[in-house]
Amino acid sequence: MTETRGRARHRRRGKALVIGVPAAVAVAGVLAYGTAFGVFGADARPEAEAAAAPAWARDAADGFASVDALGQKGTYGGRDGRTVTVRSLADLEKYATAPEPYVIVVAGTITVNPTGKEIKVASDKTIIGSGTSGHIVGGGFFLGPGVHNVIIRNLTIRDTYQGVWNDKEHDFDAVQMDGAHHVWIDHNDLRHMADGLIDSRKDTTYVTVSWNRLGTNNKTFGIGWTENVTADLTLHHNWFRETEQRNPSTDNVAHAHLYNNLLQDDPGTNITSSYGNYARGGTRMVLENSYFQGVNNPVIKDATAALVQRGNVFSGTTGRNESGGTAFDPKAYYPYTLDPTAAVPALVKSGAGPRSSLGTSPAAVAPAATTLTVAKDGSGRFTSVQKAVDAVPAGNTAPVVIRIAPGVYRETVKVPANKPHITLEGTGGSRKDTVIVEGHASGMTRPDGSGTYGTGGSATVAVEADDFRARNLTVSNDFDEAANRNLNGHQAVALRTAADRIVLDGVIVSGDQDTLLLDTAAKDRTGRVYMTGSYVIGNVDFVFGRATAVIDRSVLTLKKRWDGTSAGYVTAPSTPAGRKGFLITRSTVNGDVTPGSFFLGRPWHAGGDATLSPQATVRDSVLSGAVRTTPWTDMGGFSWKADRFAEYRNTGPGSGPSHPDRPHLTPTQAATQDTAHWLDGWTPTTS
Repeated sequence: MTETRGRARHRRRGKALVIGVPAAVAVAGVLAYGTAFGVFGADARPEAEAAAAPAWARDAADGFASVDALGQKGTYGGRDGRTVTVRSLADLEKYATAPEPYVIVVAGTITVNPTGKEIKVASDKTIIGSGTSGHIVGGGFFLGPGVHNVIIRNLTIRDTYQGVWNDKEHDFDAVQMDGAHHVWIDHNDLRHMADGLIDSRKDTTYVTVSWNRLGTNNKTFGIGWTENVTADLTLHHNWFRETEQRNPSTDNVAHAHLYNNLLQDDPGTNITSSYGNYARGGTRMVLENSYFQGVNNPVIKDATAALVQRGNVFSGTTGRNESGGTAFDPKAYYPYTLDPTAAVPALVKSGAGPRSSLGTSPAAVAPAATTLTVAKDGSGRFTSVQKAVDAVPAGNTAPVVIRIAPGVYRETVKVPANKPHITLEGTGGSRKDTVIVEGHASGMTRPDGSGTYGTGGSATVAVEADDFRARNLTVSNDFDEAANRNLNGHQAVALRTAADRIVLDGVIVSGDQDTLLLDTAAKDRTGRVYMTGSYVIGNVDFVFGRATAVIDRSVLTLKKRWDGTSAGYVTAPSTPAGRKGFLITRSTVNGDVTPGSFFLGRPWHAGGDATLSPQATVRDSVLSGAVRTTPWTDMGGFSWKADRFAEYRNTGPGSGPSHPDRPHLTPTQAATQDTAHWLDGWTPTTS
């Protein structure tokens, strides 16, 4: 849509620049409903329309699109509907406009006729490209008033350009939204359109735009076309390259959160930036850790707008760079973790845009996954999680996804060592919707009188099988310490893992003492764990054990003890010598506790074992004022200084400079203490 407020300097139209496809950064496998096991026959969900979709088609949005509002719980698109594959415009329109939820896989190039037509999209849809092959040429998508819960992902949308650079006649957008809400636009390549690449108009709200390449365009991304100041939008990890204006232009947006974006204007091309990020009208904008390279007027604002800048880098930029006013705290609405600004160019260039399958062929597929369903009301195959686990054959070799409907499941769950490849997945719009909870503690007597539970036995969920994953749910231990204050043994584990290649993706693990036990099957066995986009809540040693674990882009929430006091320890590693312990990276440590009351960790020499070499590294994370100025302490007669505890590039009021009681890694040391080195040849996927 032509912008009516403000005027950008005209630049000459350049030749159509084809932005290259970056290296694949994650596996985009294929999820096929059905079963390889006859025992699961009653639970299979046959797809009538040649079901085939990347496994990550079922991901839910982050940012403002994840917020529960307007009767919608987050944004998950057509995840709960059938999966269809389309190769023609007629089929794409048929399913995009249907009233039912669908995951629509675009397999190949679809040319839109007439040129400039915007395909209407109804609510509850995921439209996703198959690998890098999904192209929409000569048209785009339109989301009208009231349309909600839509995901547009992994597509290339291109080429409605009509030969006029500042075209005011053709409103041919890649994605136009008028009064929609809960929309996620992710990992697309949008370029060379007659008008905007994205227009978010007329009070469209709860939108997240992430990991897209936007290029070879004049009016790139316009937000506004309203006098109301009600919209909420998140933009992160997008690559704006060879674009003139609206990068974005943000008019009358109540909450605009822009972070970790890359804006790049290369010298010597025929497209020159007029401006970068623009806060207009009554907009309140928070702009964080973004990288501006060669951009003219990189950050500008109207006098009526509020714009707060933090941590941005400006390289070779000229002209206006403005800020001022009071905006808002994005963490009051949703969790997020900032990547270091210096890492943004490489990270975004390698990660933005459509992703292909692992390997040389976009058609590479993962093993077919069997799906089991659990619902307390009887609408699933099983009414308890443990019953679904019990139904998995011992020694299974293919993935089994146990989809758990929203509800509170008061039970203990054990995944035995002979049942690998199991996923527990909540189906709600939020990780809070599906809760597995029990209240056992170490010192409690078992119902059969066989003794006490012990620490490991108190776990609500115990995982002893390799290649396990959990996503979009909560695991909790709600043992009441106050009511059992005289009990000897308050350790109460929510989740225990004792296996290798464990992925915890978008979960909440909640308890008090000993919340998350990351262990191995034996002292001489490897146990690697990768946690991302998650919360861990507790107070005493609430991440502990001998596993090799990475906690990435997550929040460790500090909790007061049962008597209202604030004192605790985040980690208690018991790492065997010669192995890696806990790595907390790109995460946040905070909580409603007394300032300076929590240690980051202490060495747990389990059973007094002096051969252990506990390790914890906290790096590139935000530490609240609750963290002590000397963040490590001794335990059980063992000095932390004799073991391996360190920090690197942390920020926040709880961070501090290096000194003998607060060691920091050198850059050389830090280069070998990252996720890739930590996990030693295993590259986890979160699909």
